[in-house]
Amino acid sequence: MDLRSELSKARLFKNLELLANQIVEGFISGIHKSPFHGFSAEFAEHKIYNPGQSTKHIDWKLYARTDRLYTKRFEDETNLRCHMILDNSASMYYPELKELSLNNLNKIGFGVLSIAAIMQVLKKQRDAVGLSIYSDTYDFHASEKNSERHFQMLYTKLNEVAANKNHAKETKTYTFLHQIAEKIHRRSLIFLFTDMFQTETEDTKLFEALRHLKYNKHAVVLFHLLDQEHELNFDFDNVPKRFVDVETGEHIDLYADSIKKAYSEKVLEYQKDIRLKCAQYQIKYVAVDIRSDFSQVLNSFMIERQKFV
Repeated sequence: MDLRSELSKARLFKNLELLANQIVEGFISGIHKSPFHGFSAEFAEHKIYNPGQSTKHIDWKLYARTDRLYTKRFEDETNLRCHMILDNSASMYYPELKELSLNNLNKIGFGVLSIAAIMQVLKKQRDAVGLSIYSDTYDFHASEKNSERHFQMLYTKLNEVAANKNHAKETKTYTFLHQIAEKIHRRSLIFLFTDMFQTETEDTKLFEALRHLKYNKHAVVLFHLLDQEHELNFDFDNVPKRFVDVETGEHIDLYADSIKKAYSEKVLEYQKDIRLKCAQYQIKYVAVDIRSDFSQVLNSFMIERQKFV
């Protein structure tokens, strides 16, 4: 079943959570419960106390009624902790679209819906999710939680990002990745959605920042979002055309065919370098064509989730 075709008539962000849930149901089944353990402030249920466990969470009121020892089970007790990072710079809004739909996405739309779909899986498993968004500023940060209120707040924020028309003119990726890394204190699975186009172009500093994300034994997955037809293959009509850098405003007038071969080779070389650097630093690299479906993102998520023990 082509889920994108089935849902193409729906306005993508009219109900982001509903569409994310439909995508998840179409692609994912048999998710196992997370093996992670911990405690949060949100109580879920009780479980029998086992000798040797900490007495900190014993429910003494229940003991008085039942004469049996139970501990309070909390929402984080079986939870994986995930943190989503979204590049919100001007280049992520390519191609420029009047309206987003499942068959008509730009990079930011694909990133937003991918995050929403992953969140839906995590929500079903009572996993904790955090979100950071950056561009020329550190736009937004929310620590990992798993309450319904928290998820709704994140969906609302993602909707705002997708509807944004005042795109930042710079990308300060490594500046803010360092700041994000400092805010993620407990071991987490981190997903970064970016096109890797930035005005800060010092590769050494960029990969130092990516390595910083791995601090505290975090696992990092980089989803490299590209419009393969245009940004990789440079597939444009061979007519005089003005190409504009959306972040710097610089432009050049030319025939596409005159630079197509050299351009494609350069981008492929850049992509290869990123892939090799990620492998060197044990960062999972996933190249994603935004004109494809979401199975690559979701399958990668499922694999990394099972590995993250």
